[in-house]
Amino acid sequence: MSKRDYYDILNVNKSASATEIKKAYRKVAIKFHPDKNPDNKEAEEKFKEAAEAYEILSNPEKKQQYDRFGHNAFKGGQGGFSGGNMNMEDIFDQFGDIFGGGSPFDSFFGGGSSQQRNKGTNLRIKLKLSIKEIAGGVDKKIKVKRLVTAPGVTFKTCPACNGTGKVNKVVNTMLGQMVSSSPCYQCSGTGKIIDNKPPGVDSTGLQYKEEIIEIKIPSGVSNGMQLSMSGKGNESPSGGMAGDLLILIEEIESEEFKRDGNNIVYDLYVNFIDAVLGKELEVPTINGKVKIKIPSGTQSGKILRLRGKGIRDINSSSTGDQLIHINIWTPKKLSIEEEKILLKLKDSKNFKPNPSKSDKGFFERVRDFMS
Repeated sequence: MSKRDYYDILNVNKSASATEIKKAYRKVAIKFHPDKNPDNKEAEEKFKEAAEAYEILSNPEKKQQYDRFGHNAFKGGQGGFSGGNMNMEDIFDQFGDIFGGGSPFDSFFGGGSSQQRNKGTNLRIKLKLSIKEIAGGVDKKIKVKRLVTAPGVTFKTCPACNGTGKVNKVVNTMLGQMVSSSPCYQCSGTGKIIDNKPPGVDSTGLQYKEEIIEIKIPSGVSNGMQLSMSGKGNESPSGGMAGDLLILIEEIESEEFKRDGNNIVYDLYVNFIDAVLGKELEVPTINGKVKIKIPSGTQSGKILRLRGKGIRDINSSSTGDQLIHINIWTPKKLSIEEEKILLKLKDSKNFKPNPSKSDKGFFERVRDFMS
């Protein structure tokens, strides 16, 4: 079954602002929220579907990728979201920080599950990678300062809410009795309170600890992509699940190569004589140097293609190519002897421009390059 368009799910157009997208999401999510639709599988799926759509459209970079490539931009789950495979607690976790802490439905339904409220906060880091590291994938060890439970701290179930994290209040209205929920005043909605706290530890029971974390970066990541390591963020102040470590990829600009999707572009400068007579040259690739043959009569702007010498796609086994852009180098200064030789050749018919139909112009080469 094909995925529905994210804009259709939230009933907004592509030009909608971030505020309009957020408002539309809340409207759809409230409509299909499980608290309003108990035991309704269809409503639950629509609720997850709306969460998935909002996760993409509320992120400018992901929204730009979606507008350009559609659902194909997030195949494989890297940097994307898989709402259909997540439970309600996962969805509340995903958007807790977006709405300033807690679920966006707290004010309507009294908060999410105690597991969601018990989770620690996420940590965010930037990781700079070279184009060669991106091409082959790399293991990185990074130093992270995160909050962890101090040694000797123990927790117990909150007696005020019996571990639910919320307290209910019955209010009489014209329509009858209505039950409203609010976070527990004693445990602040976590469901647990500190039972034992060693001297020198604050009321949260947490302390900062510096750790070395190993991150396995798959090949094919791109600038702005966000990876997530579950449980490597800050620990919960009530002994619950730790938050996640969110890794934002930053691609270091290469002086040698340019990246175009999964293709690598390399500018090769060839002298006039080698372009006329042809020559075998050595060129760098992201996996080492290789020899290529410059055909005789090569024109400036010609693009040579090295199959499979690019970057492996993050969502498949396919690999891009290396595109070698030929630039004919023109000397800026000549010796007297060199100038005499060229002047003898100047009036030769063979040196006068005479392009044939097979000689492609700039726009044709660009079109072939993009196809």
